[in-house]
Amino acid sequence: MHAAQDTDISISVVAPVYNEELCIEEFLRRTDAALQALARSYEIVVVSDGSTDRTEALLREGARRYPALRAVLLARNVGQCSALYAGIQASRGKIVIVTDGDLQHRPEDIHLLVERLEQGYQLVSGARSNRSESKVLKLIPSKIANWLLRRVTGCEIRDMGGFKALDGATARSLRLRPGHHRLLPALVHMRGGATSELTIECQPRFAGKSHYGIGRTFDVIFDILMLGFQSSFKARPLYLFGRIGVMLLLVDCVVMPWLLWEKFRDVFGMGESVPMGTRPPFLIAIMFFLAALFFLAMGFVLELLSDANNAIGGIKPYVVRETVCGKRVGNE
Repeated sequence: MHAAQDTDISISVVAPVYNEELCIEEFLRRTDAALQALARSYEIVVVSDGSTDRTEALLREGARRYPALRAVLLARNVGQCSALYAGIQASRGKIVIVTDGDLQHRPEDIHLLVERLEQGYQLVSGARSNRSESKVLKLIPSKIANWLLRRVTGCEIRDMGGFKALDGATARSLRLRPGHHRLLPALVHMRGGATSELTIECQPRFAGKSHYGIGRTFDVIFDILMLGFQSSFKARPLYLFGRIGVMLLLVDCVVMPWLLWEKFRDVFGMGESVPMGTRPPFLIAIMFFLAALFFLAMGFVLELLSDANNAIGGIKPYVVRETVCGKRVGNE
């Protein structure tokens, strides 16, 4: 069964790709065959993230052979997350499958994710087994990042990246920022959505080379820190910086009265006064007071910026240059 009416699509497979001319034809063939076997209406949304090889030409050719294909061609390379965001927003299915175009995720496993999702979850994550990537460059950094994410967000998914099935409405309601494609389970969990996980087989790339290396580890760490900030203080910068400022002021409220007592105790006949202008505690108290003012001001400024960012949140981080749709055949 090919893609039905726009409002009656059961499954959308979304795959961002960049320069995958060696994989794209096999990806379309296997994905289309796997979805046909489910006997449901479907679409395949492939987002070309400004590819400069023959990927887009092959997608145009594929649209003539696969009626369910929707190729979204971005005007320039904007990164995997923004390309994924474009694909999710272009999707129309009740279920959204997120995958890669290099066939490390087997299209034949889509039915496993769909079956688990329909047990009442908003997201099902495929935990990759038998991964053949380098331990130093990918596996160890991935395990560390997943452990940090579980600690920071409370989401118990062991493998945050990779193969995913999401409730369509939930997926399209997410506002993904760069780097969030690695955090989908945590994002859904933080919104109160039910998540689950099942083990899937991870295969080597069908062809070509990976576009990622050890350098992205630092990006992941910063993404985790930002997500921890958002989850701990509900995306309210004032809560974090305000608390730091108040704690510094409380320290001042203890130190300064003690220093003043030391300075003026001779007035009360309690002993000799002690100069306070050059004493280290006095200098530290002044530094804490100035730092408290800085943190409070920073909290207010970031709060205003956060409000402004939310107000203009409808602006998407990508521009679609062209959408190529498959040509339906007969009465389909």
